[in-house]
Amino acid sequence: MKHWIERIADELKERDVDEHVVASGTSISGSIHIGNSCDVFIASSIAKTLQHDGFRSRTVWVADDHDPLRKVPYPLPEDYEKYLGMPYSMIPCPDDCCEGFVEHFQRPFLEALERFNISVEHYSGARMYMDGLYNDYIRTSLERAHEIREIFNRYRERPLKEDWLPYNPICEKCGRVNTTEAYDFSGDTVHYRCSCGFQGEMDIKSGRGKLTWRVEWAARWKILGVTCEPFGKDHAASGGSYDVSSVISEEIFGYPAPYPVPYEWITLRGEAMSKSRGVFFTPSQWLEIAPPESLNYFIFRSKPMKHKDFNPEMPFLDLMDQFDRAERIYYGLEEAASEKEEKKLKIIYRVSMIEESDLPLRPSYKFMTVACQIADSDLERLYDILRRNSQLPGEFMDMEPGDLSEGQVRQLKERIENVKNWLELYAPEFLKFEVQKELPDVQLSDAQRSFLSELADILEDWEMGPEELHDRMYDLLREHGLKPQKAFQAIYRVLIGKKMGPRAASFLLSLQRDFVVRRLRLEA
Repeated sequence: MKHWIERIADELKERDVDEHVVASGTSISGSIHIGNSCDVFIASSIAKTLQHDGFRSRTVWVADDHDPLRKVPYPLPEDYEKYLGMPYSMIPCPDDCCEGFVEHFQRPFLEALERFNISVEHYSGARMYMDGLYNDYIRTSLERAHEIREIFNRYRERPLKEDWLPYNPICEKCGRVNTTEAYDFSGDTVHYRCSCGFQGEMDIKSGRGKLTWRVEWAARWKILGVTCEPFGKDHAASGGSYDVSSVISEEIFGYPAPYPVPYEWITLRGEAMSKSRGVFFTPSQWLEIAPPESLNYFIFRSKPMKHKDFNPEMPFLDLMDQFDRAERIYYGLEEAASEKEEKKLKIIYRVSMIEESDLPLRPSYKFMTVACQIADSDLERLYDILRRNSQLPGEFMDMEPGDLSEGQVRQLKERIENVKNWLELYAPEFLKFEVQKELPDVQLSDAQRSFLSELADILEDWEMGPEELHDRMYDLLREHGLKPQKAFQAIYRVLIGKKMGPRAASFLLSLQRDFVVRRLRLEA
């Protein structure tokens, strides 16, 4: 059984090339999110798999920063509409903190990639034009424009105009690139008109212009020697960008089209991500609430064309439970339900790994949402809570925090920080609580008071685990003729001053015993 990443790598091995170049590209039209950065994650994983198997490979990432701004991205002010149509590379930084618009949105993404151990050979689309890398391809495209028109027309209902050229200069007057139309050329000089009313000439060697996207993509493949490229499903549609660019690559530039890896978009809470509407979730935001391996797991656990929806609120806890379980099974800390499931989860986790590490110490994310609200950042107290609730793998039950490796301490601290960030940013209010230092002013029935008193006696005299305590509480509430809701409400009211709270048995065992006994007896 192999992962789909490994199967792609196997197919690439059959190609007769000295080195595989796995390409990815992202439009710098705003914040780079987990939806439009899938290219990079998939490309890097394919390249690493090839390297692991002894084949030369590298990952390149092209910032499409010479494209025109089509919509003002969130949270930029409305006055940025004046830059619509201008290349991203020529737009100023919105906060005067970077050299320009591109660096402002690109830098956080590149910094996040380091945490994912993704190393890319970075190219700027604008710089590639300025440095003349596209010059020969522009000349070829202009000289063979009639052939390129014929290729485009194979996939179009309405044919292109006879004077259409596959090149758009940047208007000398208004600075826009999506409003210009090249209609003639002589040598390296292109004649164009712009919808702003300006007519002029452009020297292709100036870099102040760009090839039509599908021609540019084909040229880029040959310039960089691309052998494989992941891309969004929109490019993979029949008669879409990949189909057209593949023909141009082979018939015009004499270069074989790279192995395609189309993928389905990631939605956010069921909604398509949109930079202009502020509907997105970035890799940096992911790292605030979860380890980098978990984003890999989210992307790689299903085939690339399967729909993926991300919700950082309550559904996120289920995702983290699944990731944690896959990790435990990979390291032999938990048994899978079947041999087939074990193989599957181990393969997914192997592809998702950032690097080999010591036996991992990542306690249940869901349980940590309770433990962190009790122990805060007190590592020893938190470790004791985990032990009392059987939330540590067997290997760690007899260990103390001082016995942990540096990597295990780092993982535990990372999980504490991730969970605290999640509680602050995305947790619903009913999951949040604070243990009250003083006994809240609550009204309890006689049956509830008796139930709490006897529960205090049990906790004072009897060592038990959470499941055993859970069963004993149900025996006790039945003895007092209480419905579960009323019994547990009494516990939560005296401890946190709310009607609802975390799973009662684990919660009680997470608190200091003397404090719980006194509080249940309504003494403090």
